[in-house]
Amino acid sequence: MKRREFITLLGGATAVWSLPLRAQLPPDRTIGYLSPRIADVEKDFLTAFRQGLSETGHVEGRNLVIEYR
Repeated sequence: MKRREFITLLGGATAVWSLPLRAQLPPDRTIGYLSPRIADVEKDFLTAFRQGLSETGHVEGRNLVIEYR
């Protein structure tokens, strides 16, 4: 096996091996949201809360998880 073929094979194998690892990374942050009120009452507050988070660069589902209880 020639040197270029070996380097190409090694580089391709490394790239293919690392793809599944990047796909399974969890989002950066998790926020727990606790409230005794019903969802209809919280709707306006949650909209403003998400908007405030997005202004700081945090978007639910992209780099943030919000767990509602």
